[in-house]
Amino acid sequence: MGYGSYVAAVAEVSVSKEGRLKIHRIIAATNPGHAVNSAQIERQVAGSFVFGLSAMIYGECTVNGGAIEQTNFDTYNVMRIDEMPKVEVVVVPTGDFWGGVGEPTIAVAAPAVLNAIFAATGKRIRTLPLMNHDLSAA
Repeated sequence: MGYGSYVAAVAEVSVSKEGRLKIHRIIAATNPGHAVNSAQIERQVAGSFVFGLSAMIYGECTVNGGAIEQTNFDTYNVMRIDEMPKVEVVVVPTGDFWGGVGEPTIAVAAPAVLNAIFAATGKRIRTLPLMNHDLSAA
């Protein structure tokens, strides 16, 4: 539960023998209470995965000489379009409260993908960002 809404997600991934991760698909379910515009909810949920997955894969800030080295998008990586998985959204409104729709699903991005990586490789990843890990099979 986040921002007054209930959310869940599962991910479909593959990991090559060399350890290259490909996130193929994410299925996300959300109960925001009331659903006024389902199409907008789907777009916000999909967009939130860009933030959540970017943080999981690349989210690292390093300090050098007392200053953060990542000062803009040329030095702080985020997911690009070719990395973004297909996001399928299931909206399950109960109509009994008003909740958020964009922010709550950011929190389920990493757990869904990390569980899928474990299923694919047998490796449990417990620290982030993912770019610092060898994902080749255990």
